[in-house]
Amino acid sequence: MRADAVARQVALLALRLDRLAPGTVEAFDGDPALRRHVRAEPAPAPSDLVREAARLRRAVPYVGLPALREAFLEGELGALERTARTLAGEQVPLRTEIRETYGVDVAPGDPDRYRAAHRAVGALLPGPGPLADRLAAHRARDELPRDRRSVAIRALVAALRERAAAVLDLPAGEDVEIELVEGRPWSGFTRYLGGGRSLARFSADAPQRAGQLARLVAHETYPGHHVEHLRRAAAARSEPERALSLTRSPRALVVEGVADLGLDAVVGPGWGPWAADVLADVGVVTDGELAEALEEAMLPLQHVRLDAALLVDRVGTTAARDHLRRWLLLDDARADRALRFLTDPRWRAYTVTYVVGYPLVRAWWAEDIARFRRALDRPVTPGVLASPGARDWSGRSAADRGVPATDGVDHAMSGRPFC
Repeated sequence: MRADAVARQVALLALRLDRLAPGTVEAFDGDPALRRHVRAEPAPAPSDLVREAARLRRAVPYVGLPALREAFLEGELGALERTARTLAGEQVPLRTEIRETYGVDVAPGDPDRYRAAHRAVGALLPGPGPLADRLAAHRARDELPRDRRSVAIRALVAALRERAAAVLDLPAGEDVEIELVEGRPWSGFTRYLGGGRSLARFSADAPQRAGQLARLVAHETYPGHHVEHLRRAAAARSEPERALSLTRSPRALVVEGVADLGLDAVVGPGWGPWAADVLADVGVVTDGELAEALEEAMLPLQHVRLDAALLVDRVGTTAARDHLRRWLLLDDARADRALRFLTDPRWRAYTVTYVVGYPLVRAWWAEDIARFRRALDRPVTPGVLASPGARDWSGRSAADRGVPATDGVDHAMSGRPFC
């Protein structure tokens, strides 16, 4: 089989699964006739798609692709097979779903790290009363008014685009459309529309702090998801399998990590005061220095969200809510909002992409913008980043077939906190 034939069959498999489970395919820039063909044919049986995924996984090693592309396709097909098995009625524990979908193994975090993070946060928010109350008061002071969200987001998009264009090639005519939406379980979501255009949606009703907004906007637009889609679509001209972007796969975990790294890559240390200056120009006031320091102090606590997802799977939402309140210092309303994401069948396992993706990418990045470009451009998977030679990877080395593990200590951070 040739690479283009494999890419076509993988795309057909993914589009058929997307028909049964909408949202499986995030974007497809390949032959539009494939979509029309799938829409016109009878609805597939999930069991047939399980067999097709397994058949294609067996075929990939015989195509003769470079190791990086082969590992990418193996990961995509593994994720598609897990989706097909779930649709066929096969239920597995969340840890198994994460391993088979995202290519990483996970475990609960370390409470000692959480206690140390609490001490660091407490030092930044001194005063009487419990730490949860002091943090709640800070969140309330820093909350972005709903009537300023649109103008604040657009100001940051423009400023971040200028920063990204200075270190990355942006094609002529690319653009991001901004939309505020309500009733969603996420803070932001970007969909690539094709032709260099993306639609970035941001929550209009979720609590949003001004000091966190730059991280979220960079993640969704420049140099995050929008830019990654631009470069992925360009790569598909020579690597046809890249025309397909899956919502859930090992590559998706790396993509989320790269997006989380975006603010660090194009602004760097001092991003808090930089963002505060941008927001001040549109009448939004925030303490950028405190925002940056507080985010760094709270990063180890992001693993709490993965703990909560595992607790929901094992013992139910009550224990998960208590865990979120205790360690992530959330009130009932914020804990319930976090649980909406963690209990959503489509998103429950996706939490791992925010907890594991960023530390994997950041450890390999080492503040080298050339590496950031490669992570955007090449189909890197967690196994590649976690391999012994990852620091010296140039896009040519063989991929490690192992499954990276997170024990909640070395991989206890997420680049996009939502609290």
